[in-house]
Amino acid sequence: MSFSNPRRGSLCLLLLLVAGRAGAWHLAQEVKIPGDGGWDYLAFDGVAQRIFVSHGTRVDVIDARKLTVAGAVDDTPGVHGIALAQELGRGYVSAGGSGSVVVFDLKTLARVTEIKVTGENPDAILYEPSTRRVFTFNGRGRNVTVIGATDNQVLATIDVDAKPEFAVTDGAGHVFVNLEDRNSVAEIDAAAMKVLHTWPMEGCEEPSGLAFDVKHRRLFSVCGNRVMMVVDSTDGHVLARLPIGQGVDGAGFDPGRQMAFASCGDGTLTVVRERNAQKFEVMASVATRRGARTMTLDPVSHRVYLSTAQRGPAPPPSAAEPRPRAPVIPGTFALLVIEP
Repeated sequence: MSFSNPRRGSLCLLLLLVAGRAGAWHLAQEVKIPGDGGWDYLAFDGVAQRIFVSHGTRVDVIDARKLTVAGAVDDTPGVHGIALAQELGRGYVSAGGSGSVVVFDLKTLARVTEIKVTGENPDAILYEPSTRRVFTFNGRGRNVTVIGATDNQVLATIDVDAKPEFAVTDGAGHVFVNLEDRNSVAEIDAAAMKVLHTWPMEGCEEPSGLAFDVKHRRLFSVCGNRVMMVVDSTDGHVLARLPIGQGVDGAGFDPGRQMAFASCGDGTLTVVRERNAQKFEVMASVATRRGARTMTLDPVSHRVYLSTAQRGPAPPPSAAEPRPRAPVIPGTFALLVIEP
């Protein structure tokens, strides 16, 4: 290919480079999963190479090598999130429908016990390794329940006076959580079990998913008004504000490639490159499937996993259901595999 105009040639070359860079990410596979219930968070187990997918009243478990269904953790009504404690050989599921945490064995997937939480509707859930504690973030309770993972006892309830959403940890005693109805992010001392700071994120509306670059202390918070906020976790100041898709719920960070992700319900996955601790840019918008709002990733293979299903038309509004949800079309629930 040749260009007679040098300026035009430079522009065309730039467009080709951007197109090639965006096209590198693609939807590689879909794994059909039986059942027609709703879904929420996912979690990746790098030791056993398994993907945990919340689904209706259970957690489906997918073999990441074969991309086949490998089992399930049953009886988790209103399931939201999954937290993994590798050193204890345990997994923890937030069951919002029963207001509890279901503890299971990571190897056998067998149920170990169930713990009632102190707040209403446990949603996001996190294991903090330095304290060996599990934190549930209770949406309607507007608080956080702290559980000792070694004895499965409730240790404390932390009031956040807000609707907590997704959370991350640095693994050294600091927990960060989005506060959806306060457009803020809070820092919790895992050992003292108290809120240290609450930082507003101006320009962010209804933050949900949260990811963390531990090395550079950068938080990636995704917001309902189609932006990703990059926040310095040492003092809470906003470093960047980047455009993403519509209907976001999940986020992730790949430390090997220094990339952050936002999974959006409009059927896009926004890929953001962290060029250095101060500079961030949108690298690509990858086509996925409508409704694929939550995600997890494998930092070794660099695969991103999302879940979704097709939906039929929504029923008409009523007094009991002013905003009815569209029903899931049977047999369409799937795990999506995005590859670089």
